[in-house]
Amino acid sequence: MTNHLSYFECHYQPGCFWVLSAEIDVAVQLLLKLKTDYKHLTGQDYKAGCPPPENVVNQDNGAATDGIDEEDNVDPWNVSTSNAKGVDYDKLIVRFGSSKIETELVDRIEKVTGQKPHRFLRRGIFFSHRDMHQVLDAYEKNKSFYLYTGRGPSSEAMHVGHLIPFIFTKWLQDVFDIPLVIQLTDDEKYLWKDLAIEECHRFAVENAKDIIACGFDVNKTFIFSDFDYMGSSPEFYRNVVKIQKHVTYNQVKGIFGFTDSDCIGKISFPAIQAAPSFSNSFPQIFGGRKDVQCLIPCAIDQDPYFRMTRDVAPRIGYPKPALLHSSFFPALQGAQTKMSASDANSSIFLTDTPKQIKNKINKHAFSGGKDTIEEHRKFGGNPDVDVSFMYLTFFLDDDEQLEKIKQDYSSGALLTGELKKILIETLQPMIAQHQERRKQVTEETVKQFMTPRPLNFKL
Repeated sequence: MTNHLSYFECHYQPGCFWVLSAEIDVAVQLLLKLKTDYKHLTGQDYKAGCPPPENVVNQDNGAATDGIDEEDNVDPWNVSTSNAKGVDYDKLIVRFGSSKIETELVDRIEKVTGQKPHRFLRRGIFFSHRDMHQVLDAYEKNKSFYLYTGRGPSSEAMHVGHLIPFIFTKWLQDVFDIPLVIQLTDDEKYLWKDLAIEECHRFAVENAKDIIACGFDVNKTFIFSDFDYMGSSPEFYRNVVKIQKHVTYNQVKGIFGFTDSDCIGKISFPAIQAAPSFSNSFPQIFGGRKDVQCLIPCAIDQDPYFRMTRDVAPRIGYPKPALLHSSFFPALQGAQTKMSASDANSSIFLTDTPKQIKNKINKHAFSGGKDTIEEHRKFGGNPDVDVSFMYLTFFLDDDEQLEKIKQDYSSGALLTGELKKILIETLQPMIAQHQERRKQVTEETVKQFMTPRPLNFKL
């Protein structure tokens, strides 16, 4: 004990706590990686005191092109995998240290809300969480919370994948009857993209129209552009600075991979995305209250921002935000490729006509079917890699119909062309209805949503 104490006394210097914290973070990440490697080697979850047998050989589960042995690359700006099935989310949960959304949690949400769980929950599209049980504990004791999600407006056109967090957030807002803030990070896009400030802000307003068209309640929803709100809210900016003070350059480099050649705007931006996690960033909504917990539905690539936020929160006297993580929406060309606003054929855009939707799916949607009808009838297709089936898991609400499609496609009874036809007939009316709702969103409507104001709710 004396030796340990003298070591600490010799090595501790005021202000060096973050060095120690960073070393702990590195050690934790190493342990998580070792647990992942153990599971990959043995096929079992790690248990203390049970090292892998020496004679265990890594099994060959398929060709290298399946991506079984490849590490998925997931960060806020890049998502890549060599696996045709997409990212290995079980591995990602271990790597990020989040918790899997088990059936028990889905059942509990149903019990608390009195509503059938959203298909995104039923089907594991939202698959991971942080502290959701704690949110429900508080809600059962009549202590409310608020929602926060966002959008990085890098182009005027949004695609169907961009709708996923908003569709689910609207459901959460409806079933829990709670306020929502939506951050449009036009400042981030200016820092990362070759775009003018005015262009980024215009994209934010245009994207807000698509978000509003999802059906959010104007009396419970505040949408804001960082360019607009940062300059008008001293409370928001104070929280940004508090966060900045408690995160070192070394930490932000470790979390986000910044280099010495990155502009200082990028390095300071994560604090801006973190600030909406704290209720007193919105005094017009919550007054001076800083104890209202935040729940953030987002794609899991945004989790690094909020791991940082959760680390800082207790040190500045705020509750940690809770999170619900969604899986990634695949590009038409397959789960290994990335959707891009610059490639019109990589996804279905919210501006596409019925004819464009049909042509894109028929020409570009990656198929899990066989090369000939005879082979397909005999051996069946693979729904796990078929993009049309993946899209249906997101947008077809009927569980029984989806299961029948899966069985018929797997058995060969349903051909790829027939599967694509089902998707086309699902997406065409959905996009047309969205376009009709968007036409009703006027500049005045946008101004209403984006004006700082009190919201109508009970805490």
